Amino acid sequence: MKLIEKCLLFGFFCAVLFSMLGFTAQCESIPDKVFRLHVLANSDSAEDQALKLRVRDRILEESAGLMDGVSTREEAEAAAAQSLPKLQAAAEDEIRQAGYEYPVQAEITRMYFPTRQYESVTLPAGEYDALRITIGEAKGKNWWCVLFPALCLPVAENGAQLSDVLSSSQLDVVQGNYEIRFKAVEWYEQLKDWLENLGGNG
Repeated sequence: MKLIEKCLLFGFFCAVLFSMLGFTAQCESIPDKVFRLHVLANSDSAEDQALKLRVRDRILEESAGLMDGVSTREEAEAAAAQSLPKLQAAAEDEIRQAGYEYPVQAEITRMYFPTRQYESVTLPAGEYDALRITIGEAKGKNWWCVLFPALCLPVAENGAQLSDVLSSSQLDVVQGNYEIRFKAVEWYEQLKDWLENLGGNG
C-alpha cells in the first residue's frame, strides 16, 4: 500500500474514532437527565407475563400526576421515592386481585439498561436511575418506560418535556438513526460494566 493511501486510511480511522468519542460522550451524559420505570415479571410463563402487564398498568395509574411540576431527574427521583409505599401497596393489591401471592418490591435503584427504543426515541445503553418493581423471583422478561420526562404517563402539568432536559446534541442522539453507533456504545458500556464489577470483586 502506498504511503498516501496509508495516510488517508489513518486519517479516516482517526476521524471515525473522534466522531465515536463525541457520540459516546453524549450518550454517557443522557442517563443523568432521565428517570426510568422497570417492571420485572416472576417468570416468562404466559400467566406471569400477563400479571406483569397488570401490575404495570396499575403502577402507571397510581403514578398519574407524579411528575407534575417536576423539572429535573433529581426531583423525579425524590417524588418517586416519596411514593414508594403507595406504589408497592398498589402492586401488592393488584397481584392479590389476580389470585397470586408473589412478593413484590418497589425500589429506587441504579441499573444497567441496553439500548432501548421507545416510539421515536432511542435511549443509549448505560447506567440509569430507575423505579424498579420486582415481582416474585423476578426471573421473567421485563417492561420499561421513561417516567421523567414523562413519556409513559399522561402529559404532566407543568412537567418537563424531552426537549427541556436534553441539549440539542443529546436530542439529536436519541431522535436520530444511529443503530451502528448505538451498538458500539452498548459494547463499550458492557465492557466498562464488566471491568467495574471485576475491580469490585478483586
